[in-house]
Amino acid sequence: MAQRTATRPVPAADRPRGGLLRGGVSRTAGLWLLVLLVLAACALSIAVGTRSIGLGTVWQALTDSSVPGDDAIIVRELRVPRTLLGLLAGTALGISGALMQGHTRNPLGDPGLLGVTAGAAFAVVLAVSLLGITAPSGYVWFAFAGALLGSVAVFAIGGSGRGGATPVSLALAGAALTALLFALVQALTIRERTTLDAYRFWIVGALSGRDLSIATQVAPFIVLGVVLAVVNAPALNTLRLGEDVARGLGQRIWLARGTGLAATTLLTGAATAACGPIAFVGLVVPHVARAITGPDHRWLVPYAGLLGAVSLLVADVLGRVVARPGELQVGIVLAVVGTPFFVALVRRRRLVQL
Repeated sequence: MAQRTATRPVPAADRPRGGLLRGGVSRTAGLWLLVLLVLAACALSIAVGTRSIGLGTVWQALTDSSVPGDDAIIVRELRVPRTLLGLLAGTALGISGALMQGHTRNPLGDPGLLGVTAGAAFAVVLAVSLLGITAPSGYVWFAFAGALLGSVAVFAIGGSGRGGATPVSLALAGAALTALLFALVQALTIRERTTLDAYRFWIVGALSGRDLSIATQVAPFIVLGVVLAVVNAPALNTLRLGEDVARGLGQRIWLARGTGLAATTLLTGAATAACGPIAFVGLVVPHVARAITGPDHRWLVPYAGLLGAVSLLVADVLGRVVARPGELQVGIVLAVVGTPFFVALVRRRRLVQL
């Protein structure tokens, strides 16, 4: 006689929760609304800055490249590249955060968890101290190469054990490598003032001081990362059921993990190389997107990308307005705004056990 197995009801806190928008029609409408918000944020980023420029002058500078004057130059050569870079970096960080939290199943998962940020920082310091490269357009490739090598090293270390590369082993390997590389960074920056100054300019996380060439350099990698993320989204939905169930449904675990890690590395590495480490976008934005769409990554990924672009552009504009005639870097603004949300998230999820 078959024995009945008693089943324990799943606690309400552990059950998957739906988002505010349910159904394909409402989610599609919300997606188009986010597209409009992105366009509005781009317009705001171009029109508003530390120097007041009339809307008529802004429109003329955008539509007619022959318009002379300092205001037109500021719009075309400073604000437009800055807005484009903010759009790319915000999208990349939002999507990479959603992928990282989905693959690690950790609500506090951050895109820099795989050693990407630490690898990029170490490469920038080496480029400045050994080769004397102090311009962002010069060390952006070193930062990107360091981000890639850092993620490869974490994957190699985390996958060297008997169980292979699991979310836990990757997180532990990333934490260990990050501690080591940042210790080396501090040792190098203490010795040379030039290296310290260039490192401080990069590490604060900013969109200023970057020209259009940097955006065009990292754009192909971000586009490729977005494509891989979209391809990886259905597999993430299957992995949420557990690896055994996903394997039984025909899902190739190693392929899904590899695609997700590749997308996260490309997106985070490109954004970090171009703008420096920008915290809280990859941590906070996926939670906001998940509250809207629910746990379905087919909707979560595009929502996180668009919300990331909006949040980064709005934070950059806010930093220009509150500190006129100077400005606060976007990394500082996001840290100030994101910290209260981070604390509320920890308290709500009861993640800290003392």
